[in-house]
Amino acid sequence: MTEIEDENKMPLHIPVMMAEVLEWLDPQRDDIYVDGTLGLGGHAFQIAQAVGRSGRVIGLDRDPNALKLATEKMKKAHTQFTPVHSSSAHMRQVLDDLGITFANRILLDLGVSSMQLDKAERGFSFMREGPLDMRMDTTAGQTAADIVNTAEEAELARIFYEYGEEKFSRRIAKSIVEQRTKQPIKSTVDLASLVQGCVPRSGKIHPATRVFQALRIAVNDELATVQESLQSAWASLAIGGRLVVLSFHSLEDRLVKNAMRSWEEAGNAELVQRKVVCPGDEECRQNPRARSTKLRVCQKTEAGCGSLKRKKNKYRQ
Repeated sequence: MTEIEDENKMPLHIPVMMAEVLEWLDPQRDDIYVDGTLGLGGHAFQIAQAVGRSGRVIGLDRDPNALKLATEKMKKAHTQFTPVHSSSAHMRQVLDDLGITFANRILLDLGVSSMQLDKAERGFSFMREGPLDMRMDTTAGQTAADIVNTAEEAELARIFYEYGEEKFSRRIAKSIVEQRTKQPIKSTVDLASLVQGCVPRSGKIHPATRVFQALRIAVNDELATVQESLQSAWASLAIGGRLVVLSFHSLEDRLVKNAMRSWEEAGNAELVQRKVVCPGDEECRQNPRARSTKLRVCQKTEAGCGSLKRKKNKYRQ
């Protein structure tokens, strides 16, 4: 997902792969649609036009600020809209609390919002000086600074290698530990400069790119959240319903691909599009941040009905 600003400095959302999401999600009138990662509501707003006034849109997000802005946007959507401050990992419980049995269409957009990336105070980007925060939900949890300044050297190396696929992970971890004995590493620029000083630059990619990705994943427990979100979404999906997932790096996409294949092998799902769907050249030119996006889609088949009913009964006990 990405945003730009208008002359009044208000974020204008440009949802990634909007045409493809609409095509493969295929929303229908009267559908119940869940956006598990609402962001600023760009996808949800367009889906709302398809489900109409008699349909319903439920939007979940961990970021209270994004949820507030999306709620304002959705006032113009002319549909039943329910915002929920929650992780997509808790989708099944959210629907139970709302008295909703199943959803017809579910979208998971796993990317970090450009609004988050571009706000220096959120600490996601090495391009802007700000505190090392990186939390999706600013109301809870440890920050990137907490990890950088307290984790053992071996743990830092593991994070950078596993979550960032950084081949210089040990060298970077050692430099961080040496630096923090002199003074804490508090800002994005401080960390980026440290990494740049001990890692050779390769091509156009900034040396700190993988380290910042790895820290963001660790701070928000993103990979575990993706796995839990996929299972929760699957338990929330009606027979014949569709799940569309947008991922933005290989670690996420691998989890999505494996989950959908496991559902297919169990006889519970049909892969509506067997090959991964990527953004077109024109979208990538207009929005370079969309280049890494991958879309996968599957549909729940009737074969999954029995197991899903058992899961549903468990939630109602």
